[in-house]
Amino acid sequence: MDATSLRRRQILKYAGLAGATGLAGCAGTGDPSAGETTQGDGGSGNGSSTAGDGANMADSIEVWGWDVAAKSMDLTNDPYMEQNGGEVSITQIGRSDMKDKFKSTLLSGSGAPGAAMMESVDAAAWVATDGLRDISGWLDEAQIKDQFVSGKWEPLTKDGKVYALPWDIGPVGTFYRRDVYENHDIDASSIETWDQFIEEGEKLPDGQYLLNLPPNDYDGLWRMMYRQIGGQPFTENGAVNINSDKSLQVARILKKIRDSGVANDLASWSSNWFSAFGDGTTASLTAGAWMEGTLKAELSDTAGKWGVIKPPAIESGGSRATNWGGSNLTIAAQTSDPVARRAWDYMKFTLAQKEMQVKMYNEYGIFPALKSAYESDAFDKKNEFLGGQKAGRMFAEIAPKIKPYRFTTDTPEVTKAVNKHFRDMMNGKNTPKEAVDKAAKQVADRTDREVA
Repeated sequence: MDATSLRRRQILKYAGLAGATGLAGCAGTGDPSAGETTQGDGGSGNGSSTAGDGANMADSIEVWGWDVAAKSMDLTNDPYMEQNGGEVSITQIGRSDMKDKFKSTLLSGSGAPGAAMMESVDAAAWVATDGLRDISGWLDEAQIKDQFVSGKWEPLTKDGKVYALPWDIGPVGTFYRRDVYENHDIDASSIETWDQFIEEGEKLPDGQYLLNLPPNDYDGLWRMMYRQIGGQPFTENGAVNINSDKSLQVARILKKIRDSGVANDLASWSSNWFSAFGDGTTASLTAGAWMEGTLKAELSDTAGKWGVIKPPAIESGGSRATNWGGSNLTIAAQTSDPVARRAWDYMKFTLAQKEMQVKMYNEYGIFPALKSAYESDAFDKKNEFLGGQKAGRMFAEIAPKIKPYRFTTDTPEVTKAVNKHFRDMMNGKNTPKEAVDKAAKQVADRTDREVA
């Protein structure tokens, strides 16, 4: 099998679209000065209008998103239309369905909207389709790249070209039940490292746990902690790097948590998982800032009983900044230039303006990647769900310190390998060293890469 065929097969496998008939070619340059148009109208209207800078833009565009993110865009499309003209319609589609639908349009070369949401974890696979428009020219012209937290750009960039504008991030915190901690003399403010966290957890009685180690998501915890200390799953040359010393550090900590008896092992997002947080059987949860909204929605009767601290460091004095989750807006290469210009104009208005990002944060808790937004007093408001804590300011302090992370089309293979071999590690079948070594070999074997 030649390299092109192998690459196409990997993309189709990742996208879950093995029956797709072909890849879209790079149907557009993304250069704002390009004059040619491309196939598809991206949901544009019948005519076009001229923006203040003289650029020819479509009269209307459609933008795809999911859940509260789509709802948050509904807060910005009317202000955009009032100030800039042109109609922007937001189409809300379920998260999984939207991903499948948009990837199908990239692979087929037709049917894409003017702009669409893209999670950072999916960026490498979507860029690899050659179906996204390079927005580097517009980004340079607008001179806004430095206005976003630096950790967002790595997965959106390939060969010096940029394929999306950052939207939100998931700065990580450790949410905890204030009532449980207080009842068992656990001082959250004294916790700096994972070793200290484990020691505090040993104060809890049998049947009550400090945190949860979900057997279906060891890779999520590993990735969060690995990124926190600057680890990368692949080297710049593409070699598999999940057997590194930093990865081994993380594996040893996770195994220590398990062996200490301070963690239970409920599947994440299951009803039992939520129930344990609701009744305090599980007293802590390390996750992105967005988790507050989930806890609020699912466990509303626990309002005021929660607090949040920065995630524990791997070692004393170490970083306590990392990320879990985050999305962006992107434009398909197949869209015509007028549609793409309108989409970029809307993206810039929505994502690169403090006022719009604060509006989204206030209404839906969408945590912005735009640094200027953190200057708002919205991040200093007391959070009643979190016991009156000014949690927004803590997350705003974490955000600029988040290290970049290298997602690739083979990220799903890392997920599978880490989960498989860490499960064996937790069950005593592997040592931490064996777990990271076996995981690295599995990824290398399945992706035709070298082990670093």
